[in-house]
Amino acid sequence: MHHVRRKDKEITEKDALKKILKITKYVTVAMCKDNEPYLVTLSHGYDEKSNCIYFHCANEGKKIDFLKTNNTVWGQAIIDHGYVEDKCNHLYTSVHFKGKTTFIENINEKLEAVKCIIRQLEKNPEPMITRIKSERLKNTAIGKIEIEYMSGKKPEESSK
Repeated sequence: MHHVRRKDKEITEKDALKKILKITKYVTVAMCKDNEPYLVTLSHGYDEKSNCIYFHCANEGKKIDFLKTNNTVWGQAIIDHGYVEDKCNHLYTSVHFKGKTTFIENINEKLEAVKCIIRQLEKNPEPMITRIKSERLKNTAIGKIEIEYMSGKKPEESSK
């Protein structure tokens, strides 16, 4: 794997990388099938204990076709700190990750994954969680990206 060229901007602490995945609301994921790339942005939930990202989607479509052919993905999460006028500099913090995607079949695992997603996205998640009906999850695809590699980049300390 390549490393960040500017060591002064590299995030090396695993906890800092995980925190970014935990506080962002979406990730952008790249996939490939038959040498054709495809990019999609997904709302997600990050499970720190399992070091995985959960997302939900329809049971069919381009994303599913690509992932069934090649389940390896590359993704990123970004925190935008804004553009610096007159400096031609855009400040952001990012985490890039590589992982394998599988789809969860077990209804109890699906329920726990959906709870993880809701807890990450909602300000007050518990009322929504209590309304989840497990039977509705039967027709929902729940993807799980098991992260194998992460790297990160932050703006220069003096710029932030």
